[in-house]
Amino acid sequence: MRVQSLTLAAASAALLAPTTPPAASPQPAVGRESTVSAAELLAKVRDCTRVSRGRYRSDNGAPANIPVCGTRDAVFWKADMDIDCDGRPGPRCNRRTDPYFAPSTAYAQSDGRPLSAEQLPFIVVPAPSGLWDYRDHGIGGGSVVAVVYRDRVRYAVVGDTGPQGIIGEASYAAAKALGIRADPHGGGVPSGVTYIVFKNTKVSPIEDHAAAVTEGERAARWFADGSRADGNRATDVASSAPSD
Repeated sequence: MRVQSLTLAAASAALLAPTTPPAASPQPAVGRESTVSAAELLAKVRDCTRVSRGRYRSDNGAPANIPVCGTRDAVFWKADMDIDCDGRPGPRCNRRTDPYFAPSTAYAQSDGRPLSAEQLPFIVVPAPSGLWDYRDHGIGGGSVVAVVYRDRVRYAVVGDTGPQGIIGEASYAAAKALGIRADPHGGGVPSGVTYIVFKNTKVSPIEDHAAAVTEGERAARWFADGSRADGNRATDVASSAPSD
């Protein structure tokens, strides 16, 4: 979780920037353009029925003013985006490029290795606490997420957890897909990102981004249309419910 201020991030970048350019990194999987528009999804999350017991901060020292909201089919929040480079090291995400780098993620891919923040679009949810526990809402590793920024919609999965009181973070690949600067030093955006996590969805294996896009399209269309007859959907590309 990126908790330093932008000023500190900029100063750290000046001190820690490599003297030679890093090796070229493979392009992250960004998925296709969504057939569900940003306007359609944002219209469904205009009003907030709060499901968190309190509110989150976007960063250390920021005001606690971000609630987690819920509907029958999803939970959502509107926040900033900090860049998560944790997980399997690569040319863009490693201890040299990111002084806060951790070589692990809360959820692992099917071969037991940590997720790759460079390659897999995923978001970070706050670790369970008395403030809010995502597991109580049919959400776990691999749950499908629509991330909206400006007029773009991209699909990701829940892949990592962060501090209990902070919200608003996604992987290097997720930021890249949205056209957001993905540099862990001062990248991201300070506001304007909407995270919509669809309840009782799961992609397995978690690293199958194509499956996340397919399921995300289906869940987003149903959510935008508001056409469900009941709230008991349980869709999993490989199984029936999310597990931790």
